[in-house]
Amino acid sequence: MKNNFLGYAGTYTRNTSKGIYRFELDPKAKKITAVEVAAEVGSPTYVAVSEDNRYLFSIGQDGDLGGVQAYQIKQETGELIKIDEQLTEGKSPCHLSIYDNQIVTGNYHRGEVVLYAFEDNKALVTASAIQHNGDGPHERQEKSHVHFAGFTPDHNYVVVCDLGTDELVTYRIEDNKLVRHQTRTVKPGSGPRHIVFHPNGKTAYLLTELSSEVIVLDYDAQTGSFSEKQTVLAKPADFTETNDASAIHISSDGKFVYTGNRGHNSIALFEVDAETDELTFIEFTATGGEWPRDFVLDPSESFIVASNQHSGNLVLFARDQKTGKLTPMDSTVEVPEVVCVKFLN
Repeated sequence: MKNNFLGYAGTYTRNTSKGIYRFELDPKAKKITAVEVAAEVGSPTYVAVSEDNRYLFSIGQDGDLGGVQAYQIKQETGELIKIDEQLTEGKSPCHLSIYDNQIVTGNYHRGEVVLYAFEDNKALVTASAIQHNGDGPHERQEKSHVHFAGFTPDHNYVVVCDLGTDELVTYRIEDNKLVRHQTRTVKPGSGPRHIVFHPNGKTAYLLTELSSEVIVLDYDAQTGSFSEKQTVLAKPADFTETNDASAIHISSDGKFVYTGNRGHNSIALFEVDAETDELTFIEFTATGGEWPRDFVLDPSESFIVASNQHSGNLVLFARDQKTGKLTPMDSTVEVPEVVCVKFLN
């Protein structure tokens, strides 16, 4: 690999995909290369890499069973070696996050949040499960649909986005158990999907799938609570066809926020105000495919890789770190049914 960056792609395996794929980004040639199957597993739609790059955790499905799988990453090749899995009857989660030896998942279909412990770096143990209940006014909000579960920057709380109930919920972890702490209800029918935090740890950006908006929130680390201060549209105001907002990411310098649009098939760019952390829309960039489920900044943050689920391709963009703007490169590779993309840290 030399100076290339190693990445992984999670997929659905409904048609031709085999599972988790690995690929390389060559920053000098500005190309995505060396795409190959890293692990054969049923619908690993979301993957996450441990901070020390030793382990990859994945959503997994096996027939009527769904849950989480743990892999060791071979440092020389990026090969994945399965260590353990925790699968239970029912649909798989849709999102997972890692901090230290704790993994937390959000399950869209079950409306469930689950905390796992990764014991002795070899065994996944289910520590706590919480069921969400409720609904919302949108036709897709007939029940709870947990779409994100992750850790706050201070690691004091787990934060959960519930698309079905329009809620942003924080949990404490006490004795390896999730304890509901605070609940923030946002605009009815907006469908909160994913959230990212500013590097200052004081501001969060919540992406709503159903209304395609970004809600800018003040985060109080002492109380684990949120308060709203701005809402901006993440799709063109005159775009009247179906649009489901997908992913949201922020540059490590905290200057730019990016969001994905499935339907408009674009990435929206916002500039962050240095004093207020509020957002100003800059431009849309077409993702070079259909239904961009996710995208990722590479470790140098000189590039973004977009994953287009319906067209089954990864598309490379150069990123101007001063303006945040994206320029498509002549590099598109096939990854069938691709959903999520992650690089080694």
